[in-house]
Amino acid sequence: MSLGCAHQLHATGVAGDPTSPIHRLDPRAKLIGFAGITVVAVTTPLDAWPAYVACAAALIAVAALAGVGPRTIWTRARLILPLVLSVAAFVPFVRHGGETIELGPLTPSEAGLATFVTVTVKATLGTISAVLLGATTSFPDVLHALERLRAPRLFVLIAAFMYRYLFVIMDEARRMRAALAARAYRPRHALHASALGRVASAMFLRSYERGERVHLAMLARGWRQTMPRLDVLVLRRADAMFLAVLAALISLRVLAEVAA
Repeated sequence: MSLGCAHQLHATGVAGDPTSPIHRLDPRAKLIGFAGITVVAVTTPLDAWPAYVACAAALIAVAALAGVGPRTIWTRARLILPLVLSVAAFVPFVRHGGETIELGPLTPSEAGLATFVTVTVKATLGTISAVLLGATTSFPDVLHALERLRAPRLFVLIAAFMYRYLFVIMDEARRMRAALAARAYRPRHALHASALGRVASAMFLRSYERGERVHLAMLARGWRQTMPRLDVLVLRRADAMFLAVLAALISLRVLAEVAA
């Protein structure tokens, strides 16, 4: 039972075909590759639009190989992308430059529209890169990759414990919510919301106490501030080919900068 729960926790967020060549890549290669695609897209000006096309083609190929469909990408991207685009929609009316386009009562500028298109393309490519990374790599594997890439150890540890015990806190919140419902808690005005404050305080105290117990238990078992790993990450030929795509995109970005 515990092994099944651990496997389910490890595979949380993974989508597509788990046996695909993208899923089997070294998490370090995927982390560097998707982060590199995002950097290339973000640093590319609108005039060098072929770089955008190349990044989009690379992401489409990765999604097809991983079996991650458009519905999965949109379901996850809609949590972030609409918010960014809604803010960027005001740019054409704030930034001035170039000719002014008459759209009824609205008068967006040409420079503002160009900035809006640039932000939209960059945000879309960056969001899709993050979605594909999360869909093809579990969060523990991402942390393992960060650890092997010499990321700050404190950051990796905080993220690992947050991910592990977030589900425990969510279960605790469900139990407390069920307890409120069993006691006929039906808030009808603002004064009834005081019970939620007491619930939040109790949840904080329980989480703090649980954290102390877990820390003492880990110290008793020889905790040395490193996460134990059974698997060893090894870069293979497929990982090198995946990173070669990133190298090609970087070369295209450099050529676009030189041509400009």
